[in-house]
Amino acid sequence: MSGIPTPRRLLASVNQRRTRTVEDSRMPLTEHLRELRNRIAIALVGFAIAAVVCFILEPHIFNWLKAPYCDLPASKRFSPDGAAATDCTLYFFGILDAFTIRLKISMIAAAVVSSPVWLYQLWSFITPGLHRHERRWSLTFVGISLILFATGAFFAYYTLSTGLSLLLGFGGNGLVSVLDGNKYLSYVQAMLLIFGLSFEVPLLVTMLNLAGVVTTAKLRSWRRAEIFLVFVFAAIVTPSQDPFTMLALGLPMVILYEVALIVGWINDRRKARRGDDSPYAGLGDDETSPLDYDDAPPRAAGVGRPAEAAPSSPVGAGTGSAAMGGDPSHLDIT
Repeated sequence: MSGIPTPRRLLASVNQRRTRTVEDSRMPLTEHLRELRNRIAIALVGFAIAAVVCFILEPHIFNWLKAPYCDLPASKRFSPDGAAATDCTLYFFGILDAFTIRLKISMIAAAVVSSPVWLYQLWSFITPGLHRHERRWSLTFVGISLILFATGAFFAYYTLSTGLSLLLGFGGNGLVSVLDGNKYLSYVQAMLLIFGLSFEVPLLVTMLNLAGVVTTAKLRSWRRAEIFLVFVFAAIVTPSQDPFTMLALGLPMVILYEVALIVGWINDRRKARRGDDSPYAGLGDDETSPLDYDDAPPRAAGVGRPAEAAPSSPVGAGTGSAAMGGDPSHLDIT
């Protein structure tokens, strides 16, 4: 039957597939919009399915997010009369807060769980407009950025308990925390997001160096100011603004920055070993390039050479065919 996929047909369809190229991206605007619509629809379907699953599993996710607060001593957590010392209940003070808290947890978890789907759709939409080497480099940077973001979120999660203990400990014996569940989750979300994005800064520095915007020598000359600014940034962006959280964010950023300098140093040495054949390689950043064509680099024979001017001849000195060696296709228009 013609409609049944046989192994031979499946093999033929796989062989006929090829990687989309820049030529494939040259389509009308309506085709681009239609493809974007389809990919957004697929990403939304994947997100909706993940949201339903995460909404069902929300109690387990909530217990995982609440674990740093539960690790605090019982003296720093409010426990109602008759409650066990291990009780670490969070409270809500609005009618809709219970539903919004559960919905917020489900949406955030669904965005993480469905990330392979919408990242693939985004990558498939962008890839046809890139060359082969651009795809390789962009895919490498995307993979490294995901690893760095996950590492930053890992650091944030395991510093939450110490940061909460330090902040809630300022109350002493006379004050006990009664944490709002909505505010606690907003704090945890901000910490995970800030740490994850901050760990991307060294990757940005590496990309600027590979693109030739900055050199390692220039970055090393700014090292003291950059380390100072890193800790100022860590002190400002962290929601808790306590010294421990500032150090937990600042020290890994400094270490990753030094790793970025090592990668930039290797890239600069590779460029120096390869050499730069450009006639403008020795020019400074504030020095203008010559505009005279005589100073332009020599070109290969027959490539982009302007036509040489024919020797001037008096008017009526002869016919065009005689002047051009008898070639009737070149006539003297003078």
